[in-house]
Amino acid sequence: MSVLSGKHILLGVTGGIAAYKAAFLVREFIKKGAEVKVVMTEAAKEFVTPLTLSTLSKNQVYSSFTNEEDDNAQWNNHVDLALWADLFVVAPATANTLSKMSNGTSDNLLLACYLSAKCPVYYAPAMDLDMYQHPSTIKSFEKLDSFGNIKIEAAYGELASGLIGKGRMAEPEAIAIFIENDILEKLPLKGKRILITAGPTYEAIDPVRFIGNHSSGKMGFAIAKAAASLGAQVTLISGPSHQKLDHNNVEVLRVTSAAEMYQASHRFFDSCDIAILSAAVADYRPVTVAAQKIKKKDGEMTIKLEKTLDILASLGKIKEHQFLVGFALETENELENAKIKIKKKNLDLIVLNSLNDKGAGFATDTNKVTLIDADNKAYPFSVKPKEDVAHDILEHIIKKRYV
Repeated sequence: MSVLSGKHILLGVTGGIAAYKAAFLVREFIKKGAEVKVVMTEAAKEFVTPLTLSTLSKNQVYSSFTNEEDDNAQWNNHVDLALWADLFVVAPATANTLSKMSNGTSDNLLLACYLSAKCPVYYAPAMDLDMYQHPSTIKSFEKLDSFGNIKIEAAYGELASGLIGKGRMAEPEAIAIFIENDILEKLPLKGKRILITAGPTYEAIDPVRFIGNHSSGKMGFAIAKAAASLGAQVTLISGPSHQKLDHNNVEVLRVTSAAEMYQASHRFFDSCDIAILSAAVADYRPVTVAAQKIKKKDGEMTIKLEKTLDILASLGKIKEHQFLVGFALETENELENAKIKIKKKNLDLIVLNSLNDKGAGFATDTNKVTLIDADNKAYPFSVKPKEDVAHDILEHIIKKRYV
């Protein structure tokens, strides 16, 4: 999965011969899972049609504040377009547009969007070599870079004038890769290894029966996805769960029992920077497991249970550099019990949720948590989708550990 997956990309197309490459760039972004909207100057329409870009992006293409052919047309709100975007990419960026961008000129919809953008702005220059080297163009580059805009260097090669030199717009694939790499380099968890456990464990009674719980694994999988999106390399150890996750930065290891999860967690713990144990591990398991299905008999049946190994406590004992996070699902005396667990298991953070809270607990799409750190300071959050809760947890860890 590309880091561009799910991103909203506003592509600005200006009036140069390289505008034809915008069609390929739209395709490249969409292949990587992004949603693309295009805003183009009037001059750009002489090189590539709005119909082409609309068809490829599956979105309306914008080129003016209103549709002049429709007296009842609504205003194309440049602010809404700019705020929609996670990334604004101007490609090709002509010398004319670059000069206007650097000087705050706003005489078309594209420039109005640029001046309203609060997201990262990338620009890919495209012009003849003498224009590219002209002092006024260099000054535009310097001013734009000082604003925090990110330049995608032009390539060296044959130009539309027939001359050979620097000024060709970078190829669409190279632009997409440049943006991916730039985002990855700036992600707060880049280079960090995170171990996450998720889901329930099943403790066999016989070949067809087990002791388990209602955990779906949704919370742990959401944390793994969020961590990967922030640049981390994630090892996700999951008990039996229907959840799936396909991401280049996530390795999913499936286990069944508490003993298997214990072994897998210890195997990966030494090399991780952060361990987040969200799995609902069974506290007890049958002392003996029947080799064949137990037949139903008259009267009662007794199953002798023994404690499973405490994964979280065992990792707390051997913790060195790792930031260790546990989960606590409580039904009474929630804060007190969670604080006892932090100290007893040598945790850096505990994520507390209560079955008494509406919208929290197993098998739901939402959760309501309170984060408690090793200093017993509590940070309560409202009910949120588990994806948002995952980001809250990771942002707290980043602030505690890396800021």
